[in-house]
Amino acid sequence: MKTLLPDSIAMQTIMKSVRYHQKLIFNRFKHMGDRYSCPICSSDIDRFLPHGITSSVFEANDVVGGGYRELGICPACNSTDRERLVYLFIKNELDLLGSGKRVLHVAPDPGLDRILSREPKIEYVTADLMAQNVMVKMDVTDIEFPDDTFDCILCNHVLEHVPNDLQAMRELRRVLKPGGVAILQTPIAYSRKRTYEDSSITSREDRILAFGQFDHVRLYGIDYFNRLSDAGFAVDPFDWKTADADYGMPDNRYGLNENELMVAAVKPLLS
Repeated sequence: MKTLLPDSIAMQTIMKSVRYHQKLIFNRFKHMGDRYSCPICSSDIDRFLPHGITSSVFEANDVVGGGYRELGICPACNSTDRERLVYLFIKNELDLLGSGKRVLHVAPDPGLDRILSREPKIEYVTADLMAQNVMVKMDVTDIEFPDDTFDCILCNHVLEHVPNDLQAMRELRRVLKPGGVAILQTPIAYSRKRTYEDSSITSREDRILAFGQFDHVRLYGIDYFNRLSDAGFAVDPFDWKTADADYGMPDNRYGLNENELMVAAVKPLLS
């Protein structure tokens, strides 16, 4: 077996990055148009590209925020509909960008990471248990930061992977400052009143059949909001479609999932 030298590995990594960005540049010109606009990279494009897995479980349970989406990926920057919605919410509803506040981004979304890491006036920390390209190695059920540390936490599409999600919610609330906001998007089955979970389901195949994805440990129902409340958050799901132009409505110019609500969980000032 041929062993690559460190310099060879570094060169392969550089060339892979170059090819990736060349593809994005090509796609930006290929899909130039005026039907849609990406708020992450400011490109005007003719379409967003489909993204996500096709899941019979998601389809049968009316899952929003997961599975296959027609308006999924921006061809110019690879941002997802999820990232675009969160970015617009941060920009339009929160006093966050350029505000001098402290932000924790758990399992950072690449498009949001690119934007927030360049903001000179915020203290931005990325964290993950497994990923290598983060600032802090962190278990979301045992966060190694003091109480009341962050003004905002982004933890999107994480909790459906965590066996003890209530402990994770409590930890996220603990390190959030009073009045701070945690954005906690997750796939939600709106046809289910109660979350379905079973810790005895552990194989990839059985989890796909039960929860829709091999790495999910539950299928959240509409009681997801109650779980966040039980962890001490004040939750008021935000319907971005009521904000019209700020979110590209009425023609959905930014390619968002029209069925998805923003889950902004606030740590009460008095608790």
